[in-house]
Amino acid sequence: MTLEQLRIFLAVAEREHLTRAAEHLHLTPSAVSAAIRALEDRHQVRLFDRVGRGIALTEAGLLFLGEARAILDRAAAAEAMLSDLGNLARGALIIGASQTTASYHLPQLLMAFHDAHPAITLRLLTGNTETIGQAVVEGRVELGFIEGPFSSPLVERVAVAEDELIALVGPGHPWAEREGLGADDIRAARWVLREEGSGTRATFEQYLQSVGLSIGQLDVALELPSNEAVLSALEGGTCVAALSVSAAAAAIDAGRVIRADLGLTRRTLAMIRHRERHATAAMRAFETLLFARGPWRAVSRAAPPPPRPRPEIPAS
Repeated sequence: MTLEQLRIFLAVAEREHLTRAAEHLHLTPSAVSAAIRALEDRHQVRLFDRVGRGIALTEAGLLFLGEARAILDRAAAAEAMLSDLGNLARGALIIGASQTTASYHLPQLLMAFHDAHPAITLRLLTGNTETIGQAVVEGRVELGFIEGPFSSPLVERVAVAEDELIALVGPGHPWAEREGLGADDIRAARWVLREEGSGTRATFEQYLQSVGLSIGQLDVALELPSNEAVLSALEGGTCVAALSVSAAAAAIDAGRVIRADLGLTRRTLAMIRHRERHATAAMRAFETLLFARGPWRAVSRAAPPPPRPRPEIPAS
């Protein structure tokens, strides 16, 4: 039994006439007659009786009419739903983001997407770079936004912005007044770090390698699972941390922490997606909005400390 056979049956039943049904369906009367006969022969049941020059539903045909209508109604609803999904009239989009991106870069974009497509349900899953990357691989997230390296042959990576990693201390830390910090100072300091798997941690480890150091050579007091926890730990004044300028800007502006005079590194913020999974209309619309708004800019109110004025040398 096919949907086409059901449509023909319904047209004939509603008009009680083969020729008029054929005209409505833009088919020949013989094609309509053959479809009804095939349906009856297939299921060994008579659906119509000839009455004079017309036809009438049999008792079996009357019983089947309700089922046929219900099936065609459901098929029409399914077709309408697919059309709605393609036209963004309904649907859902699941986005995953590591903490810095989720907290400081995505919220305004999510609101703009919601305003443009209010019928699309947005869900945001947060985690570190590793967990978001795995969620994309496993299909639990459609689009992922990460700050650190993630490698998988199933994942396509697209750069969306740059961010800066900076060194931070509490107001009472000696580094708050120091200039020209270097590798020896890094080795001698006590550190509070983000957890393994975070993009911030991975970027910091890459920086250490570039100056001939490793995490194993540092005095690590704590490893914490969020930017906010790291910032709170710094307020005691005894440790140093490396965080995104975006994550630290508000705390610097409030005087809770100080940006140390230690140049770290810049990093790329990236969008990732599964290479082999279908890109839905909602995904494509979100990407279009993302790139139409231009590259994200880090919240850079936390500028580097100004250089101290040098004492004037009296003229001889």
